Formats: sequence, C-alpha cells, structure tokens
Amino acid sequence: MQPLVDVRNVTFGYDGAPVLCDVSLHLHRGQFAALVGPSGAGKTSLLKLTLGVLQPTQGVLHFDGAPLDGRQAGRIGYVPQLETVDWNFPVTVEQVVLMGRVRRSGWWPWYDAAARREVRTVLERLEIDHLAERHIRALSGGQQQRVFLARALIAQPDLLVLDEPTSGVDMRTAENILHLLAELNRQGMTILMTTHDLNAAAAHAPWIVCLNRRVIAEGPPEEIFTEEVLSQTYQSEMMVIRRDRMILVVQKPHPHTHHDILPVPVIGHRNVENEPAGVDHAVDRPASKENVLYAVAD
Repeated sequence: MQPLVDVRNVTFGYDGAPVLCDVSLHLHRGQFAALVGPSGAGKTSLLKLTLGVLQPTQGVLHFDGAPLDGRQAGRIGYVPQLETVDWNFPVTVEQVVLMGRVRRSGWWPWYDAAARREVRTVLERLEIDHLAERHIRALSGGQQQRVFLARALIAQPDLLVLDEPTSGVDMRTAENILHLLAELNRQGMTILMTTHDLNAAAAHAPWIVCLNRRVIAEGPPEEIFTEEVLSQTYQSEMMVIRRDRMILVVQKPHPHTHHDILPVPVIGHRNVENEPAGVDHAVDRPASKENVLYAVAD
C-alpha cells in the first residue's frame, strides 16, 4: 500500500547545524499519529518538510506518490501553534476561515454566498458558528484553536497537520480538542500532530513517533511508551505507570524535597477564612526569631 506521506532518509539543518538526521517515516491514509520528543528535537521542522515549506539537505519526501520538489503540497491542512499567530491582526473568524479556500478559489477579495455557506457549515461542525463575526483576539484559546482548525478543514485536505494543538489551553479544552481530532479521524481524516503532552498522546493517538533528531521508535503507545524508549528520546530518566489499560508517563522524581535545598525558607501567609475545618496550618506558623534572622543574613 502506497503511503500518503513518505519520508525517506531525510537530513535537514539550519546554517549547517543538523536538526534531523537520516529520518524515515511513512504515514498511511486514515492514520492518526503523534510526534513526541523534547524541545529542539526537530518536530516542527519535520512538519514543515512534510508541508513542502522546507527542503531537505539529503533524502526525499513524497506526498501521495508525488515528490515534494520545492512546491508546497496542495492537499494538506495546517494548524500552527497559537503562539505564532498575530492576534492583533484585524480579522474576524469568518475571514480567517475563508483564507483556507485560497488554493481552491485564488486570491479573490470577494466571496460569494456559496463560500460563506461553506464557512458556516465548517463552523457549525466545530460548534463555533456563533463566533463568525467576532474578532479573533476576543476568543478563548480553545476557540482560537478551533478557528484555525476550521481554516484547515475548509481546504478539504487529505492530511491534517497540527503543531502543538493543545499548547496554551487548559486541560478540559485540550481534552475536547483531542476528542474532536479523534472524531475527524474516525470520519477518515489522516492526522499528524506534534505534542509535548505524553499522557494525552498515550490516551488519544493510536500511533506514536518518538523523535530526537532521528526516529528513536514508532508504533502503538502500548509498545512505544516504555522507560527505555522514552529515556532515550528525552535524554532523561522517565517512569511509565500502567493501570487498567491507562498509561501514565512522568519524569523520574527528584531525590530531594524543597526542605533539603531550602532548609530555612521565607514563610508566607495565606487566607484561611474559607478553608474547611481540620486543615493543619503548621506551615503558616512563623519561624523562630533565630531562624528569621538567619534567613535574612543569608
């Protein structure tokens, strides 16, 4: 079966400094894959290579059998990191989504009624149609993420690429976004995303690619999320806890507490008026005079 995305022995770097080394990756139609790895591992660079925005130093990339030879792939929807967007740009939700139709309709400043109906359909699908006339700056993080997801979907892509789709949003919003991506995948959308949230990736992505300048391992999270693989990927000791089919990943705890490194901390005060009865406020008791003087002197 011909892969939709075919990355073969790709090496890439900036100003001679290697970011990716001999990376090979295949993504088939209907897959939902998550790229995980530390900051600086090359995850975003690999996404941009897949989009055709960057060109490899060595190796080749194909999208649906055609080489990406300096031209941006036309059937890939891209959702950038929220931090990279200029939220002060004077544009409404509807206008942002309409930008996704450029490759289909060209740079035509006026859109007909059919185009606007299409926008409303996509916004309704993502449950943000009531925000169509609102400025993007006035939205919450989760709403902003859905707007750029709508912009990607209106292009009717074969592949949806997302860079940190849950970054900068609260836990509940992140969970909603990931469930939305899972629903799109069930409907046939091929998805490739990067994420720093290993636990979310374990719970939602059926295929994991561990990347740190090269592919360390790939496969289902049940096989890939091991202490050996993750420690090698992150160059740090990791712990993997398995319980009732759930996978919990944490960095190995520090062998000390704050009491060990700050034996005489400056003590704060907290408002206890609304706290339930029975709470031990021993930590709020003032330090002795000797300890206070010692802390100030240090």
